[in-house]
Amino acid sequence: MEFNQIETRIDEIKTDEVIGLENDLELMSISLEAEVPEALYIGMKDFISGNENWDQSKLISSAIANFLFQNGSEDRAVIEKYLNDIFNL
Repeated sequence: MEFNQIETRIDEIKTDEVIGLENDLELMSISLEAEVPEALYIGMKDFISGNENWDQSKLISSAIANFLFQNGSEDRAVIEKYLNDIFNL
């Protein structure tokens, strides 16, 4: 095997790993604790109680994706989350 072939194979393996990682990102989650102003908490609680398809996790996740997208994130997972939430998918 020539050096160029080895180098190409290494690039293919790295690409496969990145694609696998991107797919795994949709399945991964972390616990997050944050202090928010009371007005935001009340608004969030009222929204969730009036919309049965939403929960606290989905709302926070959507808000973060919205913020990141509107501030220039080009991450595919962020863009997908943003668009899915806009179109209620």
